[in-house]
Amino acid sequence: MKRNFKKAVSLALASTMALSLAACGGTSASTDTTAAGKAEGGDSAASNEEVTLKFSWWGGDARHEATEKAIAAFMEKYPNIKVEAEYGAWTGWEEKQALAIQGGNAADVMQINWNWITSYSGNGKNFVNLDEYSDVIDLTQFDQEVLDQCKADGKLMAVPISLTGRLFYWNKTTFDEIGCELPTDEASLLAAGEAFKAYGDDYYPLALGEYDRAIFLVYYLESKYGKAWVEDGAVQYTKEEIQEGMDFITKLEENHVIPTLATLQGDMADSLDKNAKWINGKYAGILEWDSSVSKFQQAIAESTDKPGQELVIGDFIKFGDHNGGFTKVSMAFAVAANSEHPKEAAMLINFLLNEDEGIEISGTERGIPCSKKAIDEKGIGDEMVKEANSKVTAYSKFPLDPYFEHNDLKANPDGVYYKVFGKLSAGNTTSAEAAEELLKGIDECYSNY
Repeated sequence: MKRNFKKAVSLALASTMALSLAACGGTSASTDTTAAGKAEGGDSAASNEEVTLKFSWWGGDARHEATEKAIAAFMEKYPNIKVEAEYGAWTGWEEKQALAIQGGNAADVMQINWNWITSYSGNGKNFVNLDEYSDVIDLTQFDQEVLDQCKADGKLMAVPISLTGRLFYWNKTTFDEIGCELPTDEASLLAAGEAFKAYGDDYYPLALGEYDRAIFLVYYLESKYGKAWVEDGAVQYTKEEIQEGMDFITKLEENHVIPTLATLQGDMADSLDKNAKWINGKYAGILEWDSSVSKFQQAIAESTDKPGQELVIGDFIKFGDHNGGFTKVSMAFAVAANSEHPKEAAMLINFLLNEDEGIEISGTERGIPCSKKAIDEKGIGDEMVKEANSKVTAYSKFPLDPYFEHNDLKANPDGVYYKVFGKLSAGNTTSAEAAEELLKGIDECYSNY
């Protein structure tokens, strides 16, 4: 898979000039900084020279709006620095950014997934070592153990934005309309499928895409068996145990708990939060990151056909005697090694994470902040997101291996997860074959890196 990806990158580099997030040229600003500038953006780091930065991120509409507002505030404070934004939905985003990083055309400031440090940092070469800009970014606001998770070859490749985990969320409006209890265990989950089917064939209590199913599979197995999915680069589950999980996912489809992947694809939506069936309450549950739930909540609250629907945090569904699931660094801000203005890029990161105005504007659009200033001094956080974050970090204790999110596994449509769960849902493979293919794909991914 690695060889194929590198070949694809090489062939695509010629076209990346049109798609790239290349930082604009210009002479790099260079002035001294002082410790006094650390907590409030390193004012002395900026000169009066005109500088242009590119800033790239993915997300939903709420994150886009907040980030654009924060960028405007940053540019008002530093009128010599122009920030050009490039953003979009998640679908296809990682592939595009991988090409930009490999081609040396990445945006100056990049919102990255935690696993990108392992996958794309080139062991500390493709992103700027932000330890070198600790006079600009106040790194004392972050716990050292969290910063250490963002290092490669001993270098700080990114500053963590938030910690996150996956929880069940339910559209209480729909559940109340149908007269169904919120699921808390296997029996009540299956009962919900029956109740929703009786109400309408296109109503489902839970919707799971391909990558969601991979996470659900791990949650289910960890709940039953009480062991981490991967340790020391090796899957800790047998083919038979994984087959059991595959059978359970098929059981959820057969019992009308989740729609088939063909049904989801037929909805013609780029992402679930933009799916009309989610917006109008026909899909009434998700297993989602606490850092991403705002867009789902906003979508149903602002529905044209059914406004004001209520989204609630569910209990962790009990499939066994253990607390399944994991937490991780949700995402981070990195500075591309090709940036001509790394100091100004570091200033933007500090503004977003550690300065009063940036903190207040950004809110929890990227999850509950790791910055102590955001939490302790500003008390930042949407109440639902704060409640969810507290709940998942207290419940889910299993570690997440960074390769779990590697593009070879989770890319749409060619990643292992998409292929395996797609064929299983379509009935083109057995659960035993799906388990074997998943294990083989993971082993191949791990052996290539």
